[in-house]
Amino acid sequence: MTIQAVLFDLDGTLLDRHTSLLAFVREQWQRYSELQIVDTQSFVNRFIELDNHGYVWKDKVYQQLLKEYAITNIDWTLLLDDYITNFHKHSIGFPNLMSMLEQLKEHDIKLALVSNGNGQFQYDNFKALHIGSLFDEVLISEWEGLRKPDKAIFDRALSKLGVSAEHALFVGDHPDNDIRASRAVGMKAVWKRNSQFAIVDEAEVDADAVIDDLGELVNIVLGH
Repeated sequence: MTIQAVLFDLDGTLLDRHTSLLAFVREQWQRYSELQIVDTQSFVNRFIELDNHGYVWKDKVYQQLLKEYAITNIDWTLLLDDYITNFHKHSIGFPNLMSMLEQLKEHDIKLALVSNGNGQFQYDNFKALHIGSLFDEVLISEWEGLRKPDKAIFDRALSKLGVSAEHALFVGDHPDNDIRASRAVGMKAVWKRNSQFAIVDEAEVDADAVIDDLGELVNIVLGH
């Protein structure tokens, strides 16, 4: 079946969120002396634990951090605003991101982003990867009023692209929200392997293909 469009998740798929978050938290610790009563590595490690791969919003993370380390001379809302405003400056894409997208566009493949998350925050992170000009459509859950794994957000993306599900492929790192959900719509699905999901057998993910590097996607899409 000829693939006419590829739809992507953002965090953990195009954006190396873990590496990006490490870079941001270290830099934030350096900028706010109030945080420096805590050892930098201890602060970073605990932030990552509380963040839980992005599934805990940062209001709770900052409140818990300040409580645990008895930091009383700075308000958590200031740190949260700083996170919202400045995280995108540390956005790091996975290897071969740009070359993969450019090769797909050279073959007239339509591209779309379908991401859960806060609209402007996610869009700023996406723009910071400098890949926006290559994408035909961008759908972010807050702005769409829909969230993966809801079938409707995939249907909306396909409609905007003008491509039927059987001619589209979805790439994501979440076994349920990305892989099972997109396949249920009738799309092919490629799992970008993510170590955060404790899966012993990749067959449990139920993907049409599995990749460790974005560069592998080109041959899958073009059928080489």
